[in-house]
Amino acid sequence: MPFVGDGWAEDHHGIEVMDASGRRLAKARLPEGVAGMTRLHAMLAEYLDQDAPVQVLIGIETDRSPWVQALIAAGYRVFAINPLQASRYRERHTVSGAKSDASDAHVLADMVRTDSHQLRTVAGDSAQAMAIKVVTHAHGMLIWERTRHTQRLRHALREYFPAALEAFDDLSAADALELLSQAPDPASAAKLTIAQIGAVLKRARRRNLASKVAALQAALRAEHLSWPEVVKAAYAAPVRAAASGRGRPRTGRGPLRRSGYSYRQRVGIRGRFHQRDRDRAATMRMPPPAAKAAAVSTRWRMTVKLPGRASRALWSWSAFSARW
Repeated sequence: MPFVGDGWAEDHHGIEVMDASGRRLAKARLPEGVAGMTRLHAMLAEYLDQDAPVQVLIGIETDRSPWVQALIAAGYRVFAINPLQASRYRERHTVSGAKSDASDAHVLADMVRTDSHQLRTVAGDSAQAMAIKVVTHAHGMLIWERTRHTQRLRHALREYFPAALEAFDDLSAADALELLSQAPDPASAAKLTIAQIGAVLKRARRRNLASKVAALQAALRAEHLSWPEVVKAAYAAPVRAAASGRGRPRTGRGPLRRSGYSYRQRVGIRGRFHQRDRDRAATMRMPPPAAKAAAVSTRWRMTVKLPGRASRALWSWSAFSARW
């Protein structure tokens, strides 16, 4: 029965085949992909009795890759070995910290030879089960990343802006991030008005705005021990970048929703644009120069009232739609 250690890397696999006595039978460096898998099958076929793949035990430090799924589909018994387990097993035989794909393959092959009864066999899951595992793993990784970034932000604020920690219960919330991107230091946060804070909380769909806005403004204006201005500015720069990188709360699609208008304002703007379209349809019976002039005039009146990004986006859309 051959025992195989697979020291995998991004583009290749270090393979070692070992017999039951621990003697090395073969050693190779195989490329990732179909070519490498074909060479592995040919290598193991020399040591199999009556073409029985189940006799092959393979140790590898992962259980999520197309390579592992191909090994399972071929009928091999695959053991997923935690890298910490392999590291502790390596310390039983050597004190050197040297590490390579060849040494990893030797350690993994020896582990499945001696301790296979204590290792976890990789199950041949269905496609649906594998998809659930992938999505679950990705979800967990995203949560860890969010927690890591939030802890970094909390640590930075504790150094120079403790009032923010008292004002915001959840630093990963959309309103907290938006306010920190607008006012990342105590001086600018103390200048935030009731209207500015209320607009941010409203975009984040908070309730009881009056009481929350007053409490938030009071917390941001509370007195604390402080650094010199130049030090606070240095702390505020990465905090602003971290907070603004998360973006504003997305309330819907389109430039009008991203522009910060309320629902009633957006309905009014859309209504004026619908009226403009009806007016344009009526002008289609006019001579082309007059119709074009009327459309341009109407388009200008509709867009000059919109600030910044929304104005540019709507101007581009209306200019494109006016080219009949």
